[in-house]
This record gives sequence, C-alpha cells and structure tokens, in this order.
Amino acid sequence: MIRSMDPWQQIAEHIGRASGVAFHPSRPDSIGGGCINTAVRLSDGRSRWFVKLNRAALLPMFEAEAAGLEEMADTGTIRVPRPLCLGCAGDQAYLVLEYIDFGGSGDSAAAGRQLAAMHRHSAGRFGWRMDNTIGSTPQPNEWSHDWIGFWREHRLGFQLRLAARHGHGGALQRRGERLLQEFPALIDHDPVPSLIHGDLWGGNIGYDRAGNPVIYDPAVYYGDREAEIAMTELFGGPGAAFHTAYDEAWPLDPGYPVRRTLYNLYHILNHLNLFGGGYGGQALGMIDRLLAELGH
Repeated sequence: MIRSMDPWQQIAEHIGRASGVAFHPSRPDSIGGGCINTAVRLSDGRSRWFVKLNRAALLPMFEAEAAGLEEMADTGTIRVPRPLCLGCAGDQAYLVLEYIDFGGSGDSAAAGRQLAAMHRHSAGRFGWRMDNTIGSTPQPNEWSHDWIGFWREHRLGFQLRLAARHGHGGALQRRGERLLQEFPALIDHDPVPSLIHGDLWGGNIGYDRAGNPVIYDPAVYYGDREAEIAMTELFGGPGAAFHTAYDEAWPLDPGYPVRRTLYNLYHILNHLNLFGGGYGGQALGMIDRLLAELGH
C-alpha cells in the first residue's frame, strides 16, 4: 500500500475526498496509450480510477479536458469517462477519471446514432467557453456567429501560422494563404453549431464490456458536425455501420466529400506541427486538391 507522503498519496487523498470514500491504493499500474500524457490505473481492491499525468504547467489542459467531458456527458447521449478531480502533486498535473473496462468490439451503429444525438445539442454560436488543446497544440475557441470566419481564423489560419513559426514555409504558406481567401466557396451549406468531440479518430472511441460506445480524449467545441464526421474517416474510424447509422439519424448535406478534405486539412496541419515528417507534403496535396475544386 502507498504509505509515504509522495505525490501518489496526495492523489489518493484527493480521490478519497472527491469520491467520499477513503482510498488506499497499491502502487499505480502503468497503462499504455497516448503520446501526450502518461496514464496509470489506481486501485485499492474496491474501486479503480484512471489517472492522466503531465507537467504541472499543463494543468489548464486537464481543466479543459474535464470540462469537455462534463459537457458531453451532460447531453445524456453517448458514454464518456466522468472526471472526478484534478490538481497538481509535486511537479505533475493530474486528472482522475472514471475507470472503464473496455471490451474490444461493440455496437458501432449505436455509436453513430448516439453521436448524431450529441450533435443535436447546440449553443447557438460556434466556439466554446474556454480554449483547449488538440493533441498538445493550443486550440482557440473564441465564440463567433460566423462559421467561415471561425474556421479561417481559429482553425486553418492558426495552424498555418504555427507551421510558419516551425519553419514550414514556401509553397505551403503561399497556397495556404490563397486557400484561406477562397475556401468560403467550398462551404456551400449552412451548418448549425453542434457540440462535437473535436478529435474523434479511431483511437478515441471504444466499447465497454457491455458493447456500449465510449468516446474520450476530447477537444470539445461547437462547430459544423461534418468536421467531426470527416475526422472519423481520417486515421481509421468506427467503420461502415457507424456511418450508415449516423446518416440515417441525421443525413449529411450534399457536397460533404469536398468539405471533408477541407476539415481534415486542419488535423493534418496539426500533425505537421506536432510531428513534422511527411505531413507537410500531405497537407500541401490537400490544399492543391481544394484549390483545384475552386478552379485553380
């Protein structure tokens, strides 16, 4: 059992206060997973908790994640791990979440229906009440009634400016600037501000032991729901049954395949800024395809 007054004991005591039940765990079990945070499981034989750790300076990232999970959970549509508490212990920030046993395969059609139901929740404006992160990249969410302006300034424009600071200039910046001026012609529908997870690739959706879908690691904001669906097709997603069920619950508008490229460009630019490598060429190819749609 943890006995010394170390960071783990501080976290355990916080769990006890927040849950209302004294918590005396054994040593943490490391859990493999993401490239941004360290993840562990704490258990005392009666209860288990999932704990994410990072540098103390990144506590605001965990605060935004917890708020995003609560916002999605409060819709009562699709399961997310409920946050319990967060804070700093020593030089580490921590976020304690409900521990969910994942069971592998599940009902992907239910995931499509439940996500469509979550997307029905709207704030009436685009953005969110706080900034958050996409991976470890800052994601600004200033409220706006103008989706095109929001996407230009806070999504594509933000990532292009960050890429320039990272030394990715030349054709990427020249063609990217042209796209920033002309892409409004590609958004030829009238999206409502839907509550979206924001980072819903295949690695951020799973199924509990009963087969129920669970989504986690969000980058929440209110935006065009097609930006969410686009990402589910980018890095490996929940599959054909998911998309069929989603479209039956809330069909996508004509022209989505072109907008899919526009919306996924944001994530490829973010991967360029996070990881470099071949993402620059992929981003440039996507920009060129979009410009070709505009007659360039």
